[in-house]
Amino acid sequence: MNIHAVETGQVAIKTRQPVGKGQGSARLINVLLDPNWTAFLPIYAWVIEHPEGLIVVDTGETARSVEPGYFPRWHPYYRLAVRTRVQPTEEIGPQMKRLGLSPDDVRWVVMTHLHTDHAGGLHHFPKADILVSRAELAATIGFKGAIAGYLRNRWPSGFAPRLVDFGAEQLGEFPALPLTQTGDVTIVATPGHSAGHISVIVQEDDKAVFLAGDTAYTEANMLAQVVDGVSPDEQAARSTLGRILRYTQHTPTVYLPSHDPDSARRLQARQIVPQGARMPG
Repeated sequence: MNIHAVETGQVAIKTRQPVGKGQGSARLINVLLDPNWTAFLPIYAWVIEHPEGLIVVDTGETARSVEPGYFPRWHPYYRLAVRTRVQPTEEIGPQMKRLGLSPDDVRWVVMTHLHTDHAGGLHHFPKADILVSRAELAATIGFKGAIAGYLRNRWPSGFAPRLVDFGAEQLGEFPALPLTQTGDVTIVATPGHSAGHISVIVQEDDKAVFLAGDTAYTEANMLAQVVDGVSPDEQAARSTLGRILRYTQHTPTVYLPSHDPDSARRLQARQIVPQGARMPG
């Protein structure tokens, strides 16, 4: 089973986004007012070559995001706090073709969440079974969804994902839903950064590969249990980070956030999370 890191362009954000400051709504205000920007960070999507079919986790950003008017000018976050840099050849479809893989052959697309830098490439997968958590799709609806930054008008026409609901099954401390019949690819609930955020855990022999979306912006931030500045539910985000850390300390785990500049290297090296980290209570 091969896992490919596909960098679909880059994004720059305010420095108070990866490392939040303040309490409640002040955290987002601090992001918007922050004069400092990060370097351009990768926007990773993931392609899993599995015997049961190709699996894509997130679809990355679209080159249209650099066009004037793509982001709503009325929205303060898009006006003040994000910059993208994406070429058409960097979108996930062309990149898969360079890997010798066809987007038309993808069986499943699992969306960790529906922010545009993860959902911008959805149009490349008209034949795939697209999975989104029920809570995530619900969070995108109406004016509240627009304020939360979801760009429903940029989704493909007729977008109708299969909704993920979690029952009693667990993987570690995570509510879990096996994706493959062999049980080696599992969707887990990781809310916080968004209301219905999910992640994907791939079992490889003696270790797990944790495709982590935006649960943290770097492995170091996860180890330090740093909640970002844009999570709508700080308590849920902190709880998720605690579950992830405890999981990585009991199971050798390659932890791969979508915007960590070191994720692709750690994937290639199968570098596990350091052991002996201080465990949250």
